[in-house]
Amino acid sequence: MAIDPITLSVIQSGLQQVCDEMDLSFSRAAFSPVIAEANDRSDGIYSAADGSLIAQGSQGLPVFVGVMQYSTRTIIEMIAAGTVAAPQPGDIYIVNDPYLGGTHLMDVRFAMPFYRDGEIFCWLSNTGHWPDTGGAVPGGFSASATAVEQEGLRLPPVRLFKKGELDPEIYAIICSNIRVADQRIGDVKAQAAALLVGQARLNRLLDRYGDAVVAEAIAELRARAAAQMRAAVARVPKGVWRASAWIDSDGVVDAPLEIRLAITADGERLVFDFAGSSPPCAGPMNSVLATTLSSVYLAMRHIFPEVPISAGAFEPLEILRPEGTFLDARYPRPVSGCAAEVSQRIAEAVFAALVEALPDRVTAAPAGSSGNFALGGEGPAGPFVMYQISGGGYGGWAGGDGISNGCSTIGISKAPPVEIMEQQFPVLYHRYALHEGSGGAGRHRGGFGLDYEVELRGGTARASFVMDHGRFGPQGALGGADGGVNRVVVTRGGQAMVPAHLSKAQDIPLAAGDRVHVRTPGGGGYGDPQARDPALVAEDVRLGRYSAEEARALFGAAAREV
Repeated sequence: MAIDPITLSVIQSGLQQVCDEMDLSFSRAAFSPVIAEANDRSDGIYSAADGSLIAQGSQGLPVFVGVMQYSTRTIIEMIAAGTVAAPQPGDIYIVNDPYLGGTHLMDVRFAMPFYRDGEIFCWLSNTGHWPDTGGAVPGGFSASATAVEQEGLRLPPVRLFKKGELDPEIYAIICSNIRVADQRIGDVKAQAAALLVGQARLNRLLDRYGDAVVAEAIAELRARAAAQMRAAVARVPKGVWRASAWIDSDGVVDAPLEIRLAITADGERLVFDFAGSSPPCAGPMNSVLATTLSSVYLAMRHIFPEVPISAGAFEPLEILRPEGTFLDARYPRPVSGCAAEVSQRIAEAVFAALVEALPDRVTAAPAGSSGNFALGGEGPAGPFVMYQISGGGYGGWAGGDGISNGCSTIGISKAPPVEIMEQQFPVLYHRYALHEGSGGAGRHRGGFGLDYEVELRGGTARASFVMDHGRFGPQGALGGADGGVNRVVVTRGGQAMVPAHLSKAQDIPLAAGDRVHVRTPGGGGYGDPQARDPALVAEDVRLGRYSAEEARALFGAAAREV
């Protein structure tokens, strides 16, 4: 007998709640601000058969949807092949190898088999961004890396917890290869505790409704998600929709990289073809396959947010493997920029390709950079590693202007509060404001980026950046102008300098009193700028978002009231 709709809805919400509680537990127990405050983490439930996604926390990073599915599947396959030790109750695997279904080395995944009556019913998994995993520079964002070994410690799937106990030997190996190792135990235990919370909540759900009913509901939810996504993609007019997106440089060779995309719509599915994109690059802006796949998934989640998060939602989306390009990185290509930067440019290419086909659904390009800024060294209170992410402007859309200082395209992560950063690290923020003038002009303008300036107060440190959109601003749509570019200025000993690769650099030595000034990109504009409501242009000028001269140059006739 088919499961009734009410029970199905309740179980769907119950699975979602399990993941949400894991997310909340992880953030509340974590030590590092990047997890505890910025929420750079995600938790989910995955199939015991093939690792496919069952449910993910609503406050988790969308880019981890496909990645954690891929990674869990890889662990299951390696266990079956005998290359990874078989699990027992209480075991938790750790893995951060990008080529085994990951992102970059700082995104560390835990995976735990969930048992019922002695059999694995499903897997619980989470990912957290560790502020450091070793490598050439503090924080792992080595803008000049030419091999993955320069980016940090690479871990294959190993059992960090065995029968519920932390393996001291494996943990010692990890701590011996990372900076400020004494602080990692807080994040490790928080990450494991989140999975145990999920285990308890999922047991309660199964006890209430029964294993067979919940398993039937999971299968039905997957089928319905597939049907909903098919109905969604059927709205895309048949044909081939093309676009390109550009990355400033790979950090080593100062030349742009192209993401070339053709999307074929046949009424039932979408086929994504990245043929013609740039070849593998020397620097860290390569993307592993799992991240490339997940980037397409998250872009479609932005376009059709009403489709539930489930492996079924991916079924009508066929992504051709982009062999021979920088979007299919193989060992030993460096990849620190793939999750936080390249993934967002892939999503930008999807938006640019589909905005004409779905003008009421798709926005102009958002900021498209996580603003990865790592600062590490020896402060007055001892060694430290600080990792700063930052928001940017969202693109304008058919219904209005883009959000200012919104989170990155890949997730809900937000910049940690200034007060927390100043409390934990030897820094002082002199400025934290909107990047005025950065919103791309349009009938609906783009949102504004962030403008912040931070000073090292004491000790010595090294600064590294892996950002993007310093050369090309986020794309406007349907006649809208591009958003403002990312700008980085480092002031050392009173002398200001701009990195050679604009927003990518590493190992810049800083002393007390030196400053870093970052202005993140604004979103692209949507529609003809001269069609903008003149009253809205005048209001932006009154608020100081544009000068009167900028408004006249950008909006033309629409600026007649300024």
